[in-house]
Amino acid sequence: MNCNHILPESGKSIAERFSLNTKKRPTIFVSGKQNPPKQIPAKHLKTGNMLVKALKYSLEPRTEKIENTKQLKQKCLDKEYCALFLKGGTPDKKIKKTMQDLIVTYPKVQFASIDSSLLLLTNLEDVLPMYSKGKHRFLMFKKVSGGTQPEQPKKSNDEEEEEEEGEETPKKEDTKKSTRLITSVSGFGASRSMSYTNLSSTIAELTNGVLKPKRIPALPQVKTRTKKLEEQERQKRDRIKNRSKNAGSSQQKQQQQSSSGAFEDGSKEARKAERDRRRAEHHKEQNIKPKTPEEIAEMERKRRLRMEEEASKWNMMEEDAPEEGEPVMDEEFDIGMEDVEDGEFVDIDEEEEDEDIMDLD
Repeated sequence: MNCNHILPESGKSIAERFSLNTKKRPTIFVSGKQNPPKQIPAKHLKTGNMLVKALKYSLEPRTEKIENTKQLKQKCLDKEYCALFLKGGTPDKKIKKTMQDLIVTYPKVQFASIDSSLLLLTNLEDVLPMYSKGKHRFLMFKKVSGGTQPEQPKKSNDEEEEEEEGEETPKKEDTKKSTRLITSVSGFGASRSMSYTNLSSTIAELTNGVLKPKRIPALPQVKTRTKKLEEQERQKRDRIKNRSKNAGSSQQKQQQQSSSGAFEDGSKEARKAERDRRRAEHHKEQNIKPKTPEEIAEMERKRRLRMEEEASKWNMMEEDAPEEGEPVMDEEFDIGMEDVEDGEFVDIDEEEEDEDIMDLD
C-alpha cells in the first residue's frame, strides 16, 4: 500500500490519517480487529518468527487474562457480552479446545479468564459456586448501561461544518461525562459439565434474549485469595442461605394462614381486614363499647383544659409581671441592704467559711 497516497475526504495521507511511522522499515500495521489500525513495533520485526508471533497475538482470537479489578472492568464488564472462565487450576487440553471453539463460534462475545487458585471474585456469592481446587467455573455478563470511558459531547451542525472546513475548535474537557457502569450476571450450574454443548447453549440463550440475567447492584472485585477473605466469603454465603431459608419459611407460613382462612391473598387490604376483625373480637370479649362522637369531643375538651392548667404554672401572667423598669429576680436571690458594705456586695457564706479555716502553720 502506498502510505503517501492522499485521501480526498480529509486531505491527509494514509500514514497521517492512521498515525503510521513510515521511518520504521518495513512499515507493517494490522487492521480489522483493532480500531484504528495498529502498527507492529520495530522490536517485533527483527526475525520472521517474531513477526509471526506478533501477528498471531494481534489477529488470533483469545481469552483476555484478568489480574485486577481495573482489567475486569475494561476487558470484560465494559463489553456488551462477556464470558468469564474461572480456572480452578491448570486446564487440560479438552477445556482449552472447548474455549477456543467457543471464541470462534461467538465473535461478538468477549472471553476472559481468571486464575481462581490465586485470585478471588467478590460480590457474586449468590450466583457463583464456592471455589474448589481443581474445579473450573463459568459466568456470563451482559452490560445494562454506562461504561468506563467518558461520554463525548454531541457536536452541533456548526461544529461539524467547522471541522470539515479545517478550522480547529477549542477543546471542552468539562463537557465530558462518565456514567456509572451497570451490568447483569448469569451463573452456570456447578453440577453441569464444562462441555462445549452446555457452554454454547448458555451463551446462545443469553445473546438471543432467552436467558434473563440478574442485575447486580455492586460490580465484582478481584482480590488476592487469602484465608481471611475465604472465611468472609463463607460467612456471607451462610447469611445469604439463611436469608433465603427464612424468606421461604415466612412464605410457607403465609400460605398456611391463607389456606386456613386467616386472610385470603396476603395483600395489604386483606391484612387490614384481618386486624379489624381481631380488634372487633377483642372488644366483644372485653365488653368494650365504642365511644360516641359526643364522648370523644368531651374527652378532647378536658384534655385541652389540663394542658392550659399545666401551661399556666410555667408561663408568666400579666398580673405577675413587675413594673416597668424594675429587674426580674427571684425572692431567694434578693440581696438586702444588710448584705452591702460601702457599695460592695459581701458574701456572708464566704465570711463564715473563712472563720472555720484553721491555721495549720
